[in-house]
Amino acid sequence: MTHPVEADALIDEEEFDRDERLPYWAELWPSSVALARHVLREEHLAGKRVVELGCGVGLPSVTALARGAGITATDHYEAALDFARYNALVNLDRELRTRILDWHTPRTQGLGYFDLVLVADVLYEQRNVAALTALIPTLLTPGGEVLLADPGRKNAPVFLEGMQDMGFGFSTEECLVPSDDRTVTVFVYRLRPC
Repeated sequence: MTHPVEADALIDEEEFDRDERLPYWAELWPSSVALARHVLREEHLAGKRVVELGCGVGLPSVTALARGAGITATDHYEAALDFARYNALVNLDRELRTRILDWHTPRTQGLGYFDLVLVADVLYEQRNVAALTALIPTLLTPGGEVLLADPGRKNAPVFLEGMQDMGFGFSTEECLVPSDDRTVTVFVYRLRPC
């Protein structure tokens, strides 16, 4: 997967001053690798409508596209979507459907409903918890599911509790992902309406 060499070089001081926006999208995070592995094992993914929230460079989205899903990759950064589309073209010779989506002021008209929502390592900021807890249920078809990969961030239990309050149950699978000179433990949560 192609991604920027140095994410820090992409920091825009104006964007940071406005909403503390940092180019987290530019890294290939262990949670994305764990989620992509999980997507590879999903049964009956072909033909399902799938959306990835915060796609970054697009590894889980490209994996879902390779499995035959009708995937829409979303992110808050246009540059992230450019990389995700590029990675789909280079790796699969296929077009990836993308869309800008700000979780804090979502405009989901025309986005539609999905059988599966993919989310990798997005709970690094507390403000994302309420935004995602409100957004995710509005994107799911009846019986739809969420796959969330998280490396044990402190906001994950708060998010899971919020989703339980919204009527979701979950199961957890632990994944080990090599990253640089260490191994990262990533938890993949499958959330379903009860």
